[in-house]
Amino acid sequence: MPPATLAVIAFELNEHHYGLPLVDVREVLAVPTIVPLPKAPTIVEGVVNIRGVVVPVMDIRARFRLPPKPPHPADHLLVAWARSRLVALRVDRVVGLERIDPHDIQDAASITPRAEYLVAVARQRDGLVLLHDLGTFLADAEASDLDDALSGSQSVAPRQLAL
Repeated sequence: MPPATLAVIAFELNEHHYGLPLVDVREVLAVPTIVPLPKAPTIVEGVVNIRGVVVPVMDIRARFRLPPKPPHPADHLLVAWARSRLVALRVDRVVGLERIDPHDIQDAASITPRAEYLVAVARQRDGLVLLHDLGTFLADAEASDLDDALSGSQSVAPRQLAL
């Protein structure tokens, strides 16, 4: 029996294609106002309120060494699970669901041994899709700092976090 295809949510940052496993993605939203979170690690752009849940917005541009870009109304918020933590990623746009044949996937470690945050590279008709595991985005120290910053965010006015 042939291996099953991998379902990923494909998205773009600076015209590069990335993907997250569909099983990790909860939803895609328009970008609301992102409230800065004092004392958060630099990987955290701020927080948003998604139906009563305060969710950190990860600055994946910084993590991928891409130039910063202020929020734009056309941006999307990709809400996904990073281990047991719900996080949001501000991306230029979500392309959609892609099914990738396992034969078109190459393990990232076979490309470069220092492929931080990258699990694999998939060959598609229109180019390469870099596949990521959000569980690797937060180092343990960053996760601890984020927990501390979120516990202090109780003083943020709820109207600031409204979605």
